[in-house]
Amino acid sequence: MTYETLLFDVTDGLAKITLNRPDAANSLNGAMAHDLMMAAIRCDEDPEIRAVLLTGTGKMFCAGGDLKTFHGFGEDIGARLKEITVYLHAATARFSRMDPPLVIAVNGIAAGAGMSIAVSGDLVLAARSAIFTSAYTAAGLSPDGSSTYFLPRLIGLRRTQELMLTNRRLSAEEAAEWGLINKVVDDAALADEAETLARSLAAGATRAYGAVKKMLVESFTNPLETQMEIEARMISARASSPDGREGIDAFVNKRTPDFTGN
Repeated sequence: MTYETLLFDVTDGLAKITLNRPDAANSLNGAMAHDLMMAAIRCDEDPEIRAVLLTGTGKMFCAGGDLKTFHGFGEDIGARLKEITVYLHAATARFSRMDPPLVIAVNGIAAGAGMSIAVSGDLVLAARSAIFTSAYTAAGLSPDGSSTYFLPRLIGLRRTQELMLTNRRLSAEEAAEWGLINKVVDDAALADEAETLARSLAAGATRAYGAVKKMLVESFTNPLETQMEIEARMISARASSPDGREGIDAFVNKRTPDFTGN
């Protein structure tokens, strides 16, 4: 499949997705939202994909929604934004629930929907020059793209309120200190370090990663006993799987496991 607003490549089990509207600060329009949805479906369905790396072209990660495009919708703006969020939210849901882990490399400003996308990854690295800002209310808008779900879970309600109501700009160092991202990396090293991390995950036990992702997403809504029952079923299924058997045998025999992603 070809994409209008993304670069997409798969090599050795790693899918690399690059937001590619550099002349528009990689801002999100309908085409990008649809492209992201279709890319997420492919990552969820293709058994050859065992990890995903998402970043942006140029010096911006994503400036958020393309407000110039939105302005052109005129009286149809409500209906058109509902369409765009259908695509964007479907992409986020599939990235969050697919087995392959999603590594996000934030290479510059992540604002509005760009911030929502950035913090939804399983592991998030940011360039030292990166900036995070919610930005929505400055334009009279409210958040989308999952940030009202992920931010309170990552940094707590009080800090989320501050970011969303005041549009405070967080540096990469502050974002790491708050727990919004995992690590700050020098700008010149970001691409290589993020790819090294993603490739190490692509060589790992993909279905076990998927089990971790599923349980963590559900852990805030499940009662204790329900969550432990899911844990019991998951570890039993993983232990019986080819990768589970390989991992146990490798540990017992003091060798490096050779996972196949099954």
